[in-house]
Amino acid sequence: MLVAYRAGWIRATAKFRAGILIATGAVALTYLVSFVLSFFGTTIPMIHEGGTVGIIFSVVVVGIAALNLILDFDLVEEGAAQGAPKYMEWYASFGLLVTLVWLYLEILRLLSKLSRN
Repeated sequence: MLVAYRAGWIRATAKFRAGILIATGAVALTYLVSFVLSFFGTTIPMIHEGGTVGIIFSVVVVGIAALNLILDFDLVEEGAAQGAPKYMEWYASFGLLVTLVWLYLEILRLLSKLSRN
């Protein structure tokens, strides 16, 4: 993703940013609903299983998590270009770390679904 961003193949435009934020919010809402439903002994059907729907869902979520890296790279680049204060380095690095951990967990979840299949 860094190579694609640095080469200019993917740019963080306003529409791209809005689309990724909406998609990330939708994934977060889906996981929140699934978490709340788990208290009542049920889940959202098929997305946590190793079937075709579950694998496709995981691939889409991995794609969204990977595209979030573009937003993190843009945050770092814009902050450096605008001379952001020193403490903003921590915000940018924390955001990048959270995205990497989320991507790692989603890849593990996808591999788990693939091994069940």
